This record gives sequence, structure tokens and C-alpha cells, in this order.
Amino acid sequence: MDVPASMKAELAAWNNGSGIDLQSWVGCEGRFALAVGYSTIFWPKFVTFERYVLMEGFSEEGLRSFERDPNATRQSVEAVMNHLHIADIHAFGAADISRDKLVFLGSVLKEIYEAKLQWQFADRRFVVDFFASDSRDLEDYQLSFWQAD
Repeated sequence: MDVPASMKAELAAWNNGSGIDLQSWVGCEGRFALAVGYSTIFWPKFVTFERYVLMEGFSEEGLRSFERDPNATRQSVEAVMNHLHIADIHAFGAADISRDKLVFLGSVLKEIYEAKLQWQFADRRFVVDFFASDSRDLEDYQLSFWQAD
């Protein structure tokens, strides 16, 4: 994947203008505490509960409220329970948030979730959806998953 366009100038400014690659930049700018925290997003824990596959830490009360919808299906309940607004990775927003970064992260997370779900639940099929909108509302960029059948 290409580096998001909104980051290219920042990376190019490193090393007296010679630039730096993304992995080296993480080594210079990152913190281990953040890396530990990001691991919960980039390799989440999935659990089974009754007929559902959910992200660990889900609210049973929330699940039950979605089940009460007369049009609810297992897939629709899983989809809403397992959704992640990419912008909420940093809950209070970040000065450098941009559409291209959200699309980059959402695309990578989609691949990660597909791989982990297939690995962890080899006997089940899943749909992992990254909704990347043309909307200006950055909260619209979401990742979700549900069992296919």
C-alpha cells in the first residue's frame, strides 16, 4: 500500500530533506505504550457468545437491545455490534486526521480482520466490510464484520 498522500510531506522532511520510510518513521516517533494499545485494534480478540461471533468486551445489554428490533437477524446484530468507526481509534480526534489516512487504516484493518477471523474460526465464513464514503463526515468510515451464513 502506498503511504497516504497527507503524510508524504512529513516523511520527506526527515533527514535534512532526504526523507524517511514509514517503518523507520514509526521507530522514531512511536511509543511502546501506543503499540501495545494498537495491538487491541490490529489483532482484536474475538469471542463466541450464543450464536454470535463478537469482539471481546461487547455489551450483552446492547446486544439484547439490537435483538429486539423486529427486523433483526444474526447478521444485522453482529454487524452493528462489531462495527468500528476508524476515526474513533483516537476518540477525541487528532489534528492530523484525514480521509486518506482513514481509508489506508480501514483497508489494512479489513485485511487483518479477514485473516484473523478465518484463522480463529476456520469452520465459519465471514463478511468483513470497510465502508469508505465520499462523505466529508470522517465518522462515516467504518469497519464491521458478521458471519456469512
